[in-house]
Amino acid sequence: MSNGPQITTGARVTSAGPVPSVGPVPRVEVASPAEVAPPATARRPLWSRWPRGEVAVAVVAGAFALAQLLLVRPGMGLGWDESVYVSQVAGHAPASFFSAPRARGVPLLVAPVAAWSSSTEALRVYLAVLSGLGLFVALRAWRGVLPSRMRATAGALFATLWVTLFYGPQAMPNYWVAVGALAGTGCFLRARADRSDRAALWGVGLSAALMAGMRPMDAVWAVLPLLVLLVCVRQWRRPALLVALGGGLAAGAAEWVVEAYAAYGGLAQRLADASRIQGGLGWNIAVVDQLRALGGRTLCRPCAGAVPPVPETLWWCALPLLAALAVRAAVRSGRPAVTLVPLACAASAAFPYLFLIGYAAPRFLMPAYALLAVPVAGLVVHAARAPGRTGRPLTVTLLVLVLAGHLTAQLVVLHNTVRRTTAARQEWAAVADGLHRLGVRPPCLITGKEYVPIAFYAGCSSAAAGGHDANTTTAGIRRTAERLPTAVLVAPGGRAPGYVRSWEPHRVAGLRVYVAPDAGR
Repeated sequence: MSNGPQITTGARVTSAGPVPSVGPVPRVEVASPAEVAPPATARRPLWSRWPRGEVAVAVVAGAFALAQLLLVRPGMGLGWDESVYVSQVAGHAPASFFSAPRARGVPLLVAPVAAWSSSTEALRVYLAVLSGLGLFVALRAWRGVLPSRMRATAGALFATLWVTLFYGPQAMPNYWVAVGALAGTGCFLRARADRSDRAALWGVGLSAALMAGMRPMDAVWAVLPLLVLLVCVRQWRRPALLVALGGGLAAGAAEWVVEAYAAYGGLAQRLADASRIQGGLGWNIAVVDQLRALGGRTLCRPCAGAVPPVPETLWWCALPLLAALAVRAAVRSGRPAVTLVPLACAASAAFPYLFLIGYAAPRFLMPAYALLAVPVAGLVVHAARAPGRTGRPLTVTLLVLVLAGHLTAQLVVLHNTVRRTTAARQEWAAVADGLHRLGVRPPCLITGKEYVPIAFYAGCSSAAAGGHDANTTTAGIRRTAERLPTAVLVAPGGRAPGYVRSWEPHRVAGLRVYVAPDAGR
């Protein structure tokens, strides 16, 4: 038996003698919680704690917002359609006539700024930042479906199109339908793969509601393949997804349907009016019209003239080939749904604007471009990672050259489009200033050439006795002229209406302006 205690060290036990005295135990000072240094992760900024791929997606979205402010510039005035949307909530101008195809999503979107400020610059900055955030959220919706590098590439491909940069900071619905389609399709694939992903279900519903609130018919076309899969393909049937998608569409379109019965004579009548305003929906092949519009024509109606140069249209002509290559690659990889579903939604969203209306505008195809960016990004990433010591550097070099040329062509078109558009809207502002000098000040009425945006700039009501936006009669305009300052705008060489023969003519910024005799009263 040992004389001292047993001390255990690891697995070895030794015998020790008596423990000598060590004197008084020193006092130990314990730091308070406030004096304890936080862990290194708590001192790191929020963005540094994200996965590297999410930072790349955020950089793409932030660069997109910044590029809008630098390249489109906040000082560009509001366009015709923007004037209609913003006037619904603006405090400095009466609401313009709201035609049957339009929906209230854009007025709701711009209300936080337009309701209290008439500053175009403030509205443009707000929309640029919001569009960047929207792109980030839409790309995040694909996490778990696509790797981060592919999501960032898809965002960059879509964000560098001239039409995306041009319309991102504008009070128009097409960009928001595009990001809604992109986010909704990503959430749909996530929810189908993981039945416990409730966030994806909510994403499907909210995305559908966003699209339907902006343009109800565009929303239906964009999600039509998803509805077909859920209803007709047994492997894809999932009641919760169908409820989320259908409920989102119904929620977003509810106001449009209610307004149809309240102000347009019913849903069928509103749909018929919308078709008539768009030239009558029917078999109209507008593929060449869309090709002509790629050079920067914001509205091609009627669409005549030459096709833009090859550098400006080559990317568009290459899309069918790129789509076919993406399908081939997806089938070989064993994950065809990730490519085929967005391709089907893109084709469906583009179909009415390629084959059912007789005119073109580049913005109509933005939802299709956003969805096509996903499979094209897959091709780009796959090509950049091609194996081989000599093959890979050559492929990457060719990719860089092709993408640089494509980006250059897009920026050239954007620059020219912004320059022309800014000049045209400065002319509208000059006409509005001239009308003020002639005594046409709020409350007032303006009709004739470019009457909607000029009336908005001048703070006046707008009226038309004929055309798609007819909201009054000639007799109504004459009665208004007896009590309010009224002006009729006539294009150079145009014919003035008969009731202005006794009105005093003026020339303002290239237009003939007829002012009612009592306008200065």
